[in-house]
Amino acid sequence: MNSAHALELTLPTASQVTRLQAVHEYPTVSLLMNTRPAQRMFPDDAARLAGMAREVARRLEDDPLAGESRSVLEPLRDLVARAAELPTAAAVAVYCASTAQAVVHLPVAVADRVVVDPTFATRDLVRALHRTPRHVVLALSLHEARLFEGVGQSLQPARSRSFPRGPSRQLSAARAATGVSRSRDSRERRPIDLAQRQAYYREVDRALGAYLRVNPAPLVLIGTDRLLAEFTRLSENLGRLAGCVRGSLVSAPRQALVARVDGVLRSYLTSRQEEALDVLDRRVAAGRVASGIQSCWLAARSERPEMLAVEEGYFCAARLDPGGDMVSLAADVEHPEVIDDLVDELIELVIRRGGWVALVEDSALAAHDRVALTLRR
Repeated sequence: MNSAHALELTLPTASQVTRLQAVHEYPTVSLLMNTRPAQRMFPDDAARLAGMAREVARRLEDDPLAGESRSVLEPLRDLVARAAELPTAAAVAVYCASTAQAVVHLPVAVADRVVVDPTFATRDLVRALHRTPRHVVLALSLHEARLFEGVGQSLQPARSRSFPRGPSRQLSAARAATGVSRSRDSRERRPIDLAQRQAYYREVDRALGAYLRVNPAPLVLIGTDRLLAEFTRLSENLGRLAGCVRGSLVSAPRQALVARVDGVLRSYLTSRQEEALDVLDRRVAAGRVASGIQSCWLAARSERPEMLAVEEGYFCAARLDPGGDMVSLAADVEHPEVIDDLVDELIELVIRRGGWVALVEDSALAAHDRVALTLRR
């Protein structure tokens, strides 16, 4: 994929998900569809996406709640046409309402579907953030520190004036005083005073902290065993350390780093699922868990949600009673009164009320009817 196209590939961000979740109006249209990665959407994928847009027009044609559907259908056709011109990843999400529109590319597969609801179907965006989270990578050596930002299989230099950065003045002076040559091998072999190295690490750590305060994300460190040990002992920015890649790789090609970082992130995400299930077990013992879609929905509305754990493959079409508390499952998904996926609505509700969401593997929550909500005291 050339750089011009790569710039047009819009991967989900937390702020974008938050903005889309804030839209509440009817109708809002969400098209979720798997695609084959390419520099431009394949014609048959474009045809399937256009077919989804036609299905929306059919569903809204006789919908008394839709009002002036033209305010959605015309921009939807434009969005679908634009998506067909763009590069593709594993899937595409097209969102359209009268007040908000977006085309988002997803690095994870989805269940192909058309959703017409009062809110956007953002669960796959949340899942993408969980499964391929945006992350920051610091590659460190005694002669250079490089900072990258990654999403999925993409790793790009961070937009920071502080990186890349060379050694501190003290470290450079120490090299000159000891006659260290300019070759990388010589730099790595010749010892430099620990205090001088620590001054350099603190400079890097301050710049890293400034970046993470504006761009919070899991952090991956790359460096030799000695550098990592020394840096982690004094760093003040390891609250979201996902893990370390060991080796002298500061000058390695970015694609080589991607493969190494991916293994660290997979382990990190596995530990996050285990952490979520451990939290759930402890809250069960304390009597602070709601299980099943009805109980979780009611608890999320009336109590203080802490963590929502939900299986990735769980979808639930449902109706709500006039008061909005009671849930009844529905088979007639296309009916205007039916919420296509109440799980998606539940995720948004929990996030709005200050809770966090853990998407776990299917069958992990069999004892809780596929969804569970832990509650704050």
